[in-house]
Amino acid sequence: MELKTMKTSTAPSSFTHLRGLKLAALAIGSTFVLAGCAGNPPSEQYAVTQSAVNSAVSAGGTEFAAVEMKAAQDKLKQAEIAMHDKKYDEARMLAEQAEWDARVAERKAQAMKAELAVKDSQKGVQELRQESQRPVQ
Repeated sequence: MELKTMKTSTAPSSFTHLRGLKLAALAIGSTFVLAGCAGNPPSEQYAVTQSAVNSAVSAGGTEFAAVEMKAAQDKLKQAEIAMHDKKYDEARMLAEQAEWDARVAERKAQAMKAELAVKDSQKGVQELRQESQRPVQ
């Protein structure tokens, strides 16, 4: 049995040249897309932060976690100013910090409310015990 070899051309074809152009265009396009993302306002993060601040206020954060609420509200305001000035990286960072401050305030408020509820329940139990120990007349 005899092997026959095929003659193939090693010269670049128009197909490989076209493929190279497509890859270059894809790389350049990806670079522009990624660069564009860095310059976008952090609207989604701002909305999440605003929601977290509202939840903390609803949970009683202004009453039970005043320091954390003030920090969250101040940072949210700074983030809004940074967004207005198109300092998007700074705005995103401030919004994230404000979100976490608001979440801490909300949890602290919830914990304080729970602690007050426990104390109120203990007081009620103590009053019932005292009532049950009174002599019947």
